[in-house]
Amino acid sequence: NTYTSYVTKDGKLLFVSAIDLTYKPKKPQNQAEPTEIPKREKPDVKLFVMSYCPYGLQAEKAFLPVYKLLKDKTDMTVNFVSYAMHGKKELDENLRQYCIQLEQGDKYYDYLSCFAGGSGNYSKCLEEAKIDKTKLNSCVERVDKEYNITEMYKDRSTWASGRFPLFNVEADLNTKYGVRGSPTLVINDKVVSINRSPEAYKEAICSAFTSPPEECKQNLSESAASPGFGGGVGSSSGGSCG
Repeated sequence: NTYTSYVTKDGKLLFVSAIDLTYKPKKPQNQAEPTEIPKREKPDVKLFVMSYCPYGLQAEKAFLPVYKLLKDKTDMTVNFVSYAMHGKKELDENLRQYCIQLEQGDKYYDYLSCFAGGSGNYSKCLEEAKIDKTKLNSCVERVDKEYNITEMYKDRSTWASGRFPLFNVEADLNTKYGVRGSPTLVINDKVVSINRSPEAYKEAICSAFTSPPEECKQNLSESAASPGFGGGVGSSSGGSCG
């Protein structure tokens, strides 16, 4: 092997290496630059999930306190990945949540808080959130038929990669934003990857305002939510279903 070494002019001292005191470490090649979020007067926020994905539930639990804080100042929605990885129950739950937001949006926060923050007992959560079940069932039936959700579930030849049934209700949005898994957070048409804590979500969304409202000065929990159903905090924000 060849080495670069240094010796004093009198030949008495040998230095096997030198340290460049002007050296500045370079950013690792795999370290992404922070995402620059475009600003709007009223930010548009979309959180794409699979309703039974543990990491989608983790993101929803970080999203909910921010939704409660900023829902009147932003357009914030939970949206759905265009395929399911957790069986027919996930397709059914996606439809329920889509329809609650569509027709009974003022009750969605209470429903999702119960569903994600509890045990995922949707029947109990429908009761607690006082959802009009007749209205909900009518919407679910209509949307299911319009997008052939159940019919495609029965026909495995339509499944993505032959493994995952399709949920095409918001397929156009999935294509537009290049959604590849759960969760995917989109703010003002930009996909954003951040820590799944309420404070991190709040800061990202507040940075998307042309003029942030007073609510942005409030501090939320800096702890990442726990994956899956229930309360508690987690130690990581890196998992996904996709």
